[in-house]
Amino acid sequence: MSFKGKILIIEGNGSAQQVFYQYLLKEGYLLDVVDSGYSARKFFYQKDYDVVLLDLELVDFEGLELLKEFVENDSGTPIIACSQDTSLETIVSAIKLGAFDFLPKPFSWVKLKTVLEKALSTKQENLSSKLAFYEKKKRVPFIGKSPAIRPVLEKAKLVASTDSTVLITGESGTGKGLLAQKIYEWDPFYKKAFICVDCSCIVPTLFESELFGHTKGSFTGAHSSKIGKIELAQGGILFLDEIANIPLDLQAKLLKFVEDKEFSPVGSLKVIKAKVRILAATNKNLKEEVRKGTFREDLYYRLNVVNLHLPPLRERKEDIPILADYFINYFCHKYKKSSKTLSSEVKQIFLEYSWPGNVRELKHLIERLVIFSKKDVITEKDLYFAGFENNDVLFQNKSLECLVPSFEEILPLEEVEKNYIIKILERFKWNKSLTARKLGIDRKTLSEKLKRWGIINQVFK
Repeated sequence: MSFKGKILIIEGNGSAQQVFYQYLLKEGYLLDVVDSGYSARKFFYQKDYDVVLLDLELVDFEGLELLKEFVENDSGTPIIACSQDTSLETIVSAIKLGAFDFLPKPFSWVKLKTVLEKALSTKQENLSSKLAFYEKKKRVPFIGKSPAIRPVLEKAKLVASTDSTVLITGESGTGKGLLAQKIYEWDPFYKKAFICVDCSCIVPTLFESELFGHTKGSFTGAHSSKIGKIELAQGGILFLDEIANIPLDLQAKLLKFVEDKEFSPVGSLKVIKAKVRILAATNKNLKEEVRKGTFREDLYYRLNVVNLHLPPLRERKEDIPILADYFINYFCHKYKKSSKTLSSEVKQIFLEYSWPGNVRELKHLIERLVIFSKKDVITEKDLYFAGFENNDVLFQNKSLECLVPSFEEILPLEEVEKNYIIKILERFKWNKSLTARKLGIDRKTLSEKLKRWGIINQVFK
């Protein structure tokens, strides 16, 4: 039986719980069953459900209040309200608060099945619309409900409505660039452009021209004038990613712009005023860089007006199942695969793993799992063949033989090659020239293979 979806059942009646559980389990759903509002809140904010079935007559919590809270915090998940109170007032109140539907108790299984299928279809349509929107905008939603990430998002929303300079810090792969885009999305004033400059990818001698632009003939090779990234960001946000890589001799000019909001292109005496908001990010300790003399102290304090520190994934483990579910849905949709879910063993492995590459590492692993997994439930064998690198966790209390596939599950050689090449590409941050050189093939051959497999590099900043 194929996997249909994940349902949270909030039901205060013990016998009704058992009946719901047995019926829906046979229908192919994954279930969590709770009997109180307190437990419901804990499960709802820790996991991602396709549908919630909510009994409005709970002992410890007002059902309509719980419905309102859930809808306000996650409007994308259909919530089906049910109750023995079938008064018009109760039904209208539930629908007004955002319930997907109302089922009077007792109800027929045929009716429940119909409503569930309709709710799941709506959830999938909402997900598809969101994925299409974010694919078009080249961004994904910032996902996280853990105690470690919630304060960061709350601060980000508050500072978004100001023009303060923000410094986003955190390890590589935690989503600093994505948080910067969310601030842009929430910012009511600086909406005209979002220009990202990856300071780690610019040749030092071209930094000044890249940021401030240049006039024709201002230096050797300047055959025409060029508008810099600052001017392109006029009326919007300039995001300086990996800010620690800006050359020391250019930091004084950047400081002047941050303070005065005006600059001159290279080779020009013209002063240009720019209404541009500055966001910056780094995975380095800028205070340490200041101490070493590689970063100006005055620029550090000017950028660090508001600091938003993104915790590593190992410190927000409550978000791992939610992120994994999102990426599974994303890549299943992208590669037109059937719905998949993680086995309980794989979920436990994910929770025990330290994720040195943070969210980016999880995203890339999930992409490989979706590509290689042939079944609806992703198992430890799939982890092994997708190149999961933490052998200490994967092989703990297990022999290698238990992970070797059966004859029917042996992968074609080309799939093994694809898996290996993806791993090498990720190791070299999708640098195709370097990857091809390390693999002993030319870049054209590598590009042809990727094109044949339909693989496009997915960078998560």
